[in-house]
Amino acid sequence: MWATHWWKPVLFVVIAGHLTNVCVTLFLHRAQTHRGVTFSKLAEIPMRVWLWLSTSIVTQEWVACHRKHHAFADREGDPHSPVMEGLREIILKGAFYYRQAVRQPGILEKYGKGTPNDWLERYVLARLNWLGLVLMLTIDVYLFGFYIGPLVWAVQMLWIPFWAAGIINGVGHALGYRNYDVKDESRNISPIAIWLGGEELHNNHHADPHSAKFKAKWYEFDIGWVYIRMLAAVRLAKIRYARA
Repeated sequence: MWATHWWKPVLFVVIAGHLTNVCVTLFLHRAQTHRGVTFSKLAEIPMRVWLWLSTSIVTQEWVACHRKHHAFADREGDPHSPVMEGLREIILKGAFYYRQAVRQPGILEKYGKGTPNDWLERYVLARLNWLGLVLMLTIDVYLFGFYIGPLVWAVQMLWIPFWAAGIINGVGHALGYRNYDVKDESRNISPIAIWLGGEELHNNHHADPHSAKFKAKWYEFDIGWVYIRMLAAVRLAKIRYARA
């Protein structure tokens, strides 16, 4: 059992959380939403399965919500803007705004085009998205026992609602520095973008959404771009567009 020392479940949560952040930024965001990069099935399918286990996110829903965010960033129609709703609201209830947006009539058809529609997506990942969470709970209980396992699972379930729906969509449009004077209020949370997979460079992204690389200045670091370059080096990724 991995819960014999306190640091083991903590280390697992940190590594698993970073992996989730990376799968969100590489697969859902840079590849599926903005088409800046494409991945081979050997890289894509493990990311899709991990997101199924750790978040239950349905690809088409996430993509549709995020594309609508870019279409109406920080004005009426934005699914999750702290400018419109308030920073505290987005940090605490960002997942609620996400669910509210994807349930709107026609949003999936309009903004969710081009996402995976293979057998895996139709019959497992989208149809049985709840099953991934049950399997993750089973894995956590097996690894850490009946007391610590559910706590580890609970942190995993809150991970993306807090870090993505709350911090990136909230703080990333309220606090930080700006390299580009774009029409919305996007901010770079930090020039060293590791914890959230590179999403901390949010203003850079809004200035050039289709770029697979979020880094724009010499002093900035985008770990998501590092991962993409590594995958491209072994032919598991193909970069479609990246800012110079």
